[in-house]
Amino acid sequence: MLTHSTRRWLAGLGVAGALVAASASPAVAVEEAPIKLGLYFGDTTVATNSAGKVDSTTVYSNAPVVLRDVTVRYDFRDVAGKITVAAETPSDYCTTPEKGVLLCADPFEIGVEEWGLGGIAPVVIAPTKGAKDGDAGTLKVTLSAAGFDSVSHDAKIRVGEGVDLAAGPEIESSAAPGGKFSAALQVSNSGETTAKGASVIFYNDYGIRADKHYSNCTYVDDELRSCHFDDDLAPGATYGTTLPYRVGEDAYAPGSEFGETNWMTPAEFEDFDAYLDSAGVTVGKPGTDGKLSLTKLSTEAGARSFQADTEPENNWSSLVVKVTGKNGTDLEAIGDTASGEEGDKVVVTVGFRNNGPATLDRSRGGSAVTHMNVEIPKNTTVVAAPEFCFPIKGDEWGEPGQPGGRLYGCYPTPFIKAGDQETADFTLQIDKVVANDAGAVKINLPCQCDGGFYADLKPANDVAKILVNPVGGTGGGDGGGDGDGDGPSLPITGQSTGLIAGLGALLLAAGVGGYLVAKRRRTRFVA
Repeated sequence: MLTHSTRRWLAGLGVAGALVAASASPAVAVEEAPIKLGLYFGDTTVATNSAGKVDSTTVYSNAPVVLRDVTVRYDFRDVAGKITVAAETPSDYCTTPEKGVLLCADPFEIGVEEWGLGGIAPVVIAPTKGAKDGDAGTLKVTLSAAGFDSVSHDAKIRVGEGVDLAAGPEIESSAAPGGKFSAALQVSNSGETTAKGASVIFYNDYGIRADKHYSNCTYVDDELRSCHFDDDLAPGATYGTTLPYRVGEDAYAPGSEFGETNWMTPAEFEDFDAYLDSAGVTVGKPGTDGKLSLTKLSTEAGARSFQADTEPENNWSSLVVKVTGKNGTDLEAIGDTASGEEGDKVVVTVGFRNNGPATLDRSRGGSAVTHMNVEIPKNTTVVAAPEFCFPIKGDEWGEPGQPGGRLYGCYPTPFIKAGDQETADFTLQIDKVVANDAGAVKINLPCQCDGGFYADLKPANDVAKILVNPVGGTGGGDGGGDGDGDGPSLPITGQSTGLIAGLGALLLAAGVGGYLVAKRRRTRFVA
C-alpha cells in the first residue's frame, strides 16, 4: 500500500486560514478506547456564472490511526440542476456511479491524528448554467475506511450573486512595547454589482492588541477577530476606516508583528463561522465602544438573498508593525529529581519557563519557540515519553513518544507567554540504584531548522539537571515529582495558557497542521 500523508498536512481544516483555538490546552494521554472517526466538509456559497470553489474533506480521530481503502462519497442529488461536484483533478480514482453522486477512492494509506487531517478527495463545487441566486441545498459527504463504520456530514450549499471585494494596500507602522498606533482598513468593490454588506476576518499576531472594542466587531480579550458592515458597497467605490491598536507590553523587541485581513461577503462569513463552530473555535464577542463605520473614499449604486466573491485572491491585505526598543526574555530549563528502588518506575517532569519580560510567539510560522534535548540518566530506561519528543541515536530519529531512548529531541509549542512554563513527563524505570544518577535538560540548542531562540538574556540557566536518587541536598530544578505514570502530557501553566495565534494560525490542522508538521521534522540539534 502506498503512503502519501504529507500531501495533506497543510490542507488541514480548510477555509482560507483557520484558527488555532484560543487556548493551548495540554495534550492529554488518550485512554484505551475504541477508535472513532469524525468528518467535516465546509458549508459553501458559490457565485452564479463562476468557476466555483475547491474544498475537501477533513477527517478526525479520537486517537492516532492509519486508514486504508478510503472512499469519499459526495451525494449532491439534493442540488441537482443547480450545482455540480467534480474531482479537482480528473483521475481514475473518482467515478460517478449514479447521477448526482461522485465516489472517490484513495490508493494511499492515510495517517490521522487527533487534530484531524484535511485535503482528502478535493472537489470543485460549481454552479450550473441554470443556477440562480437563492438556490440552496445539501451536499451529503460520507467517508468509509476498512475496519471502521462510515461517517457522514451534511454541508449547506448555496448559490449567490457574484461580487468582487478587493482589499486595500499593505500597511506599515511602528511602535514600542505598550505604544499605540493606527492602521487603515480599506476595501473596494471591484465588480459591477452592489455588494450588500461585507465582513472582514483578522489574523493578527499576539503582540497586536485592539485599543478599542467596537460593537460590530468581535474580540477574544484584546485580540480583534472580525468586523461586519451592513452598508451597501457601490461598484467601483473604495471604502475605509482606521483601526486603533497598541503593541502588547510583553511584545519581543526589537522585532516585528504581523497581521492579515481577509474580506468576504456576509454569506461567506456564515460558511466560515460554521466551520469555526465545528472546530470549537469562537470569533469572540462584540465590543462596547460604539460602531465602526466605513467611509466612501472614492466613487459609486441592490441584490438578493446570497452573494459570493468571484475573485477571492484579491481579498487579502497585510499589516506589518515594526516593534522598536529593547524587550527580551529569559527561557530557563526545568529539571527534576526522583527516587526509587531497582525496578521502580518514577516520573520526572522537565521543560522550560519563560521568565520574561517578553512573550515568544512563533505561531505564524508554526515553529517551536525553543529546541530542547533531554538526556536520560544512565542507569534508567525510558518506558514512556511525551508525544512531542523523539529518541535520537546518531543521525537517526525514532518515532514520537517512542520509549527506550538515551537522548530525546523535543519540539515544544510555537507560543509561550511571559510567566508561563511548559513541562512534560518522562517515565523512567530504575535499572540500578546509583546515587545522583544524572541526566540533563538543555534548551535553546542550535538547530539547522525553523524556530528556536538564540538571544536568551541568561544563557547560564539553559541547562538543568535530572537526578535519580539524589543525595547530599543536590537538586535538579523545580520540575514535578516522582511516582508512577505514563506521562505524555504537556501542561502549560501560568496566568494565561493561551496559544494566542489569532485566526490565522489554524491553517492547519492548517495552523495546527503547520505547527505539528514542524514538530515532527527529523532535524538534529547540536549540543
